[in-house]
Amino acid sequence: MRLSINFVKDYVDIPENIDEKQLAEDMTKIGNEYDLAERLINVTNVIIGEVKKCEMHPDSDHLHVCKVDIGNEILNIVCGAPNVREGLKVIVALPGAILPGGVIKRSVIRGVESNGMLCSMAELGLENKFLTEADKNGIHELPANAPIGEDPIKFMGLDDEIIDFELTANRGDLLSILGMAYEIGAIYDKPVKNIDLSYEAKGEDINSNFKVDIQTPNCSIFLAKKVTNVTIKESPDFIKTRLMASGIRPINNVVDISNYVMLETGQPLHFYDSDRLGNKIIVRMAQEKEKLTTLDGQERELSKDDIVIADDKNAVGLAGVMGGLTTEIEEDTKNIIIESAIFDAVKIRMTAKKILRSEASLRFEKGIDPNRTYMAIERACNLLEKYADANIVTGIVKYDTTKKENKKINITKNNITDLLGIEIFTEEILDVFRKLGFTYSLNGDIIEVNVPTRRLDISIKEDLIEEVGRIFGVDNIKGKLPVLSSRPGSYDKVTRQIRNKMISLGLNETLSYVLVNDKEATMYSTDEYEIVKLLDPMTEERNTLRYSMIPSMVKIYEYNKARTLKDIAIFEIGKGFSKQGETYKEETKLCALMTGEYGLGINSKIQVDFYVVKGIAEELLNYLGYENRYSFVVKENLPKEFHPYQTAYISVNNDIVGIIGRLHPNISKDATFVMEINLDKLLAKKVGKMKFKEISKFPSVKKDLAVIVDKQITAEELAVAIKKAGSSLLTKVELFDIYTDSSIGENKKSLAYSLTFENSKKTLTDEEINKEMEKIIEIVNKKFGAQLRG
Repeated sequence: MRLSINFVKDYVDIPENIDEKQLAEDMTKIGNEYDLAERLINVTNVIIGEVKKCEMHPDSDHLHVCKVDIGNEILNIVCGAPNVREGLKVIVALPGAILPGGVIKRSVIRGVESNGMLCSMAELGLENKFLTEADKNGIHELPANAPIGEDPIKFMGLDDEIIDFELTANRGDLLSILGMAYEIGAIYDKPVKNIDLSYEAKGEDINSNFKVDIQTPNCSIFLAKKVTNVTIKESPDFIKTRLMASGIRPINNVVDISNYVMLETGQPLHFYDSDRLGNKIIVRMAQEKEKLTTLDGQERELSKDDIVIADDKNAVGLAGVMGGLTTEIEEDTKNIIIESAIFDAVKIRMTAKKILRSEASLRFEKGIDPNRTYMAIERACNLLEKYADANIVTGIVKYDTTKKENKKINITKNNITDLLGIEIFTEEILDVFRKLGFTYSLNGDIIEVNVPTRRLDISIKEDLIEEVGRIFGVDNIKGKLPVLSSRPGSYDKVTRQIRNKMISLGLNETLSYVLVNDKEATMYSTDEYEIVKLLDPMTEERNTLRYSMIPSMVKIYEYNKARTLKDIAIFEIGKGFSKQGETYKEETKLCALMTGEYGLGINSKIQVDFYVVKGIAEELLNYLGYENRYSFVVKENLPKEFHPYQTAYISVNNDIVGIIGRLHPNISKDATFVMEINLDKLLAKKVGKMKFKEISKFPSVKKDLAVIVDKQITAEELAVAIKKAGSSLLTKVELFDIYTDSSIGENKKSLAYSLTFENSKKTLTDEEINKEMEKIIEIVNKKFGAQLRG
């Protein structure tokens, strides 16, 4: 929002000692940041002069030597502008003047002394879009009544300051001069002046011959008035200069008044040529692929999500965005229909993004005060009567489903002081509401605040507390240490334990985007779910909320690999999103990715393989209390992004809670392994209290067992059978080798396990251990046909 200081001064008095930079800083203190604060025309040492004599330069076919009267002396100035001539009132930059193009100095041009420069508006820094054709081709011509020796910037009404504010999304009220006036008034404790809405209406009521038909719920209010016998001409200087200061190009008085009122009130208007429009307006949704030629001359193809203004036959305007060419205000327009309406903010935003973002659409997107809708149409009539010689037709055509009553919010002093952490008196709180223009009543400790409809951002008491904090001043809030007792929370205790465990296992934590593209959102899982796409993504590469976290981890892996980092061990605890039926789900997941070498300690590394990642999973599950309750299950319906022979599901209590495995070579040519666990699903399985036992004082004994079995028998199956076959003396079974070779059989493989035996009460004898081993060998032989490897 570009704020014209001259414009806002019409409605609020700004202290004389406050310049644009100080005002910008004061606005920032209450939460309204700005990008720049400067003068509209930022030049020095310029003056109004009159060309008394103009002759051709003796040594040039295009330069002129001019004698210019600046009031107290006659200057000799060389000028190359084609429109310079005797008797012309001009803008003179004196020696030492600072212009956007540099400093003006006395010089000698082809042997002739020149003591200054005659200026065009472009040379003064006026934007190109505001220049007339005459200004583009030569120096600026001032009117004959321009006073010699005076300030030309002030004479032209361009002595304005502008502040370009970067407003927050909820402050749509500040997209208007009146909204800014209320904000500035609150800072300096100045009242906001009323806007002039007076005019004389006459003739037959518009309702007798003009109708509005609203055929969509996406229009909540629509007002129409008619004016006749307008005169299309140039706008008054004050309208033109304030439009330019606000960044809008003046066109003619009627179009300029429409823009002027929009800036003033925040309510966009649209003017239709009544003679071309007919006697009826229809507001409806566009038909699919319906065509409309907009004011910029482009034919637009619409969809059923666009709101249009139409007559009985065709669309004549794109609601909230841009009017149609067929009802455009032209030089011969005499009769006008004024539209002031409110349309659905989301629909306008989607249409504007697809077709064109305009000043009007920006305001509709932020939300509009319905009371301003009435104010704006009345103000337009007021200005058209004054500056376009318009006759205002009696009556107003009205469709209105909005609520226009002030919001009543109850609040207490304690509500405010407890949240802000400051001690503030009730009188100071009431004074803040007064400065903001809010009325209130006090009943005991309760303050009932009437919030005007212009403040769409205020709906609950916390919003009022924010207002008190803003206007009272953040600088006045003194920091202090909390005085309440506190204790450690438990909300994310388990999550923190998991994070710390993964870090202790040598993995680095990452944070990634939850947004992926729609293709990635369906990868790495065979679960049945519907993806959650964004309605308005910033980029198609991030248009969907992820279901699996693996795509995010793969992107991080690819980023690091591109920077020659080969040893990667990362994890993240994050969210996965899905839609199942009409229910949206958000689940917490743990995802890890490992590739390259994995550090076991100082100068000790091993190559990451399936068993390394499986060991990470086992360590974590054991740590969380699921020891002996989980298994790694091989199934046929694996996600196609995983290696078919190096992948398994993680099952806890015979329920799948995650997956572990190598990425398919089509995804990663490196040996890249991932693990993903649904923590919500896992942690829902309760565990008992952890039991601890004393480490045995007696030595343990390890025995190796290598057996040959059929290839289809998994190492896990055999390990479970060994555990069951052993007594309580068998404390650990670890697979340490898998061997296949034709020498042991085409469909055979050798599995080697390390068995640990231990008795906490005594030292085991060879006889006891051999007895255990014989029992285990006998059972696995009977169950699997396992033969001892020679």
